[in-house]
Amino acid sequence: MAAAACENRRVPSFDDEQGVRVTYYVWRVEHPRAVIHLVHGLGEYAARYEPLVTVLNESGYSVYAADQRGHGQTGLEQWDGDHAKLGRLGPGGLRGAVEDIRMLTRTIRDENPGVPVVLLGHSWGSLMAQMLVNEHSDEVDALVLTGTAYRTPRHMEAGDLNKHHKHLGNTGYEWLSRDERVAAEFAADPLTFDAKVLKLFGVADGLRLYGRPARGIRPLPLLVMIGEEDSLGGATSARMLVQAYRARSGFTDTTLRIYPGARHEVFNETNRDEVIGDLVRWLDARFPHLV
Repeated sequence: MAAAACENRRVPSFDDEQGVRVTYYVWRVEHPRAVIHLVHGLGEYAARYEPLVTVLNESGYSVYAADQRGHGQTGLEQWDGDHAKLGRLGPGGLRGAVEDIRMLTRTIRDENPGVPVVLLGHSWGSLMAQMLVNEHSDEVDALVLTGTAYRTPRHMEAGDLNKHHKHLGNTGYEWLSRDERVAAEFAADPLTFDAKVLKLFGVADGLRLYGRPARGIRPLPLLVMIGEEDSLGGATSARMLVQAYRARSGFTDTTLRIYPGARHEVFNETNRDEVIGDLVRWLDARFPHLV
C-alpha cells in the first residue's frame, strides 16, 4: 500500500531509445550495503512500494524504481494525461520496457560504483527480470522474484486472476491480498488498473512473456517469495521455476519462501512484516555491511 513520500526521495527521468521519457525514483542512503532495483507489476506504479522502501533504507539499502512504460507518471506523460491509455507500452512494446530496466540498471551502476545491485521484480516485473537475466546476468549481483511464475502457458495464468477469489468481495482485486484494504485502495486508486495482458499488450507481446531460465548464464543468488494462493503462478509454479534455475542455469544459492494462505502481493499481505523481514535477512546474509 502506498504511503507518504519518503523524505529522501528524488524523482529524475531519462529518455529511452524510442523517445519515451521514463520517470524513476531514488531513495538513497549513505554507504549502502547494496542497491535494490525494484521493478513493479502490471497495473501499478513504483510509489506503492514506499512502505517496503522505508524498511530497506533503514536496513542500509538504497532503492531505485521506475514507473514502467505505460504506468504511473511515465504513463501519464507518455499518453498526455489520458488515464484510459495506462497500460499501453507504446513504441518498442515489451522489448522496449525490458530495455528500459537495463538502462536504469546502468544508471545505478554509474551512480553507485562498486556497490552490488539486486534486481527485485514483482509479478510482471518479475517476468521481465527473468527475461533480462537470461541475456544480461552479468549486469546484476542477485535476483529476487515475488508474485512470480514459471513462464509457460501451463504454469502461468493468463486469464482472470481474480476468478478463485471473486466470492470474497466485489472489487475485482481480492486476488491481491487477504488484507481487504489492499483491494479497496487498489480499486480506488486512479493510477491502478486491471492486469489484462492480451488487451493491453496484444498477442505478440503477450507471447513474449513466455520462456524459461537460460542455460550458460552467470549464476546469481536467487530468492523467490510467493503466496501459496497466488493466482499468477502459485507454489507449484514457483517450485518449478527455482528448480529450472538450478538445473538449467546452474544457480547454487537458491531460496524459495512459500507463505501459507498468502495471495499475490506478498509485501502487502497480512503477514507483510514476516515477508519483509525474510527479505532483509536474506539480503543481509549476502551483502554484509563493510566498515
